[in-house]
Amino acid sequence: MEIKCICVDDEPFALKQLSDYVKKTPYLKLVAECKNAYEALNSISECKPDLIFVDINMPEMSGMDLVKSLSSEIMVVFTTAYSEYAVESYKVSAIDYLLKPISYNDFLKSANKALTNIENHNSKHNESSVGDDYIFVKADGRIHKVQFSKIDFIESSSEYVKIYISGEKPLMSLMTMKNLEAALPSDTFMRVHRSYIVNLDNISTIERNRIIYYGKIYVPVSEQYKEVFKEYVEKRFL
Repeated sequence: MEIKCICVDDEPFALKQLSDYVKKTPYLKLVAECKNAYEALNSISECKPDLIFVDINMPEMSGMDLVKSLSSEIMVVFTTAYSEYAVESYKVSAIDYLLKPISYNDFLKSANKALTNIENHNSKHNESSVGDDYIFVKADGRIHKVQFSKIDFIESSSEYVKIYISGEKPLMSLMTMKNLEAALPSDTFMRVHRSYIVNLDNISTIERNRIIYYGKIYVPVSEQYKEVFKEYVEKRFL
């Protein structure tokens, strides 16, 4: 098994150390080294990594802001010299937090967590099956047939997804956003945030970079997906 990695740090020595650690670890593959969050965004778009090691404290865009804009399927290990960021890092579902200076032993523990996550994911049974215009979803101990046209949007929550359905109670199911996104028709559904997929046909209100549902739920459009979403809207703007 090979895990594609990107290292992000504005300090040259720290970046080299992380990169060397990745190269030293047999199941990790270094696909990019980035000196700031903007370089990382471009590399992530091009290389599609499985895992990023990212410093929290960087100028202009912090590592925390970078991670909040990413797809939830990308595993994250934060690195920093400041221990007070530990709690915040776990709020964005980072798999680990490394305090500088980082030993290879500590780095390897984080890498092993990523490996275990992938192995567990690959061994899980896929809890959905797909038809031409619907999907079967297992939730609440039952199997539900959900028409694509009735899905308003989908929200990720750790290893679960929450599917919001027009006029019905949302369904919470054990699956990844990546697998669900692959099952949805790409001409109708669009990822707008690391934690959200929306049904383009069911959007009724947009406010700045947010989509409003049911008058009270605000789905953010993150920086990574803003241009694609903006292009979609402008093509249909009168």
